[in-house]
Amino acid sequence: MSGRRKKHKAMAEINVVPYIDVMLVLLIIFMVTAPMLMQGVQVDLPEASAAPVDNQDPEPVIVSIDARGQLYLNLGQEEQVLSLATIKERVAAVIRRNADKPVLVWGDQSVPYGQVVTVMVALQEAGAPSVGLVTEDPP
Repeated sequence: MSGRRKKHKAMAEINVVPYIDVMLVLLIIFMVTAPMLMQGVQVDLPEASAAPVDNQDPEPVIVSIDARGQLYLNLGQEEQVLSLATIKERVAAVIRRNADKPVLVWGDQSVPYGQVVTVMVALQEAGAPSVGLVTEDPP
């Protein structure tokens, strides 16, 4: 056996545990704050204390649901009751022209929650990247 000693290269190891801890804390912060960021025909809007969503577009697409559950769309000057399929088609056309167009739902507070969710799902299927809910500040 030769007198030379084998040289071992020490592998530099990075301790990733602190990074994982930081990422988990950030994940929890985002999960808690994301629902709070969401906050647009005459309806009796529910009252909620929430910060308004920043909006660069002066004319968002607004779908209104009145107390009887009828749907309206604020495109142009029309004030006629539309079906969910028609609203979905028209919103899809608007989103194809302007992908960053904000989409908001004005739901009367007496409308069942399930109907509002159905409208929101239809708007997301139409291509809306996110759908906001509009509320009024309590007095």
